[in-house]
Amino acid sequence: MYKKLVGITMCITVCLLFVQVFGQDLKADNMLLMQRSYGGWPKHINGKGIKYEKEFTPEEKAIIASQINDDDATIDNEATSKEIWYLAKAYKQYNNPKYLIAVENGIRYLLKAQYTNGGWPQFYPDKKMYRAEITYNDNAMINVMRVFQAVTLKEKDLDIVSPELVEPCAKALDKGVDCILKTQIKVNGKLTAWCQQYDEVTLQPAKARSYELPSICSAETVGIVDFLMTLPNPKQEINDAINAAIAWLHAVKIVGYKVVVAPAPESPKGKDKKLVEDASSTIWARFYEIGTNKPFFCDRDGIVKYSLAEIGYERRNGYAWYGTWPMKVQKKYDTWLRKKNK
Repeated sequence: MYKKLVGITMCITVCLLFVQVFGQDLKADNMLLMQRSYGGWPKHINGKGIKYEKEFTPEEKAIIASQINDDDATIDNEATSKEIWYLAKAYKQYNNPKYLIAVENGIRYLLKAQYTNGGWPQFYPDKKMYRAEITYNDNAMINVMRVFQAVTLKEKDLDIVSPELVEPCAKALDKGVDCILKTQIKVNGKLTAWCQQYDEVTLQPAKARSYELPSICSAETVGIVDFLMTLPNPKQEINDAINAAIAWLHAVKIVGYKVVVAPAPESPKGKDKKLVEDASSTIWARFYEIGTNKPFFCDRDGIVKYSLAEIGYERRNGYAWYGTWPMKVQKKYDTWLRKKNK
């Protein structure tokens, strides 16, 4: 019995050592499986959101493997950057060289996807419709730049990346910042903030989905400003961009109102979003009309309305038209400003 226990113990020890040396992280292994041959990751598999925690059957793995050359890789919904961060962390934990290779191939993909003007399309290589536009929406481009910033500074979990990638990432990061500065919207010669997406050639605010029209966007501006404030030794042009954007956010804040989800028994879901008065509340609209700073809303028909109540139930309740996004960045800005003025 003793010899049997010793044998079992040795077997478990060997297995644990195998896991430690070669890695057995289910999420990371699934990321390897879903990485496209050119380095990027999709956000959907077979039309559904990816669940990396799932144990796929051999048949499912075969189907996923057959899609390795599909052109659906993207930076939308944190795709590609999310996998790079996770695999870098997994590599440090398990020392599995496949994880590091995947990280570096993902970074090479992002380098290749960048436009010469410094922007990134939402999808690459598929550039149909608005997928080709330079995309700040939901922090898509900012997520990429944070990856490159970590590589360049050799910080966080991306200090493991090959030194050969540091200089290309640094150059790409500089180009990305220049693109941000060039796309900051001016109204009557005065800097304001940013749109969700831009034409990749003209760098003018552009339409994406039918209800995402050219505008000045509070949520995306917050992500951009938050990133710009992390840049070491920023040039004056960057400081000016930050100050102008914060001033614009202050100018367009909506005081004395909030959005509530009220009971609505007659509605499809029994509840409905409404804008109501609240003296203690401050919010921001997602979209502001360029030139007037008027909040606007629209259904899938793309027709501008100036009241949340004017659009249909589906879009009124299916999109974040109002939010408090700037509140956190304002606090960070106050700290950033104090440090600069010391």
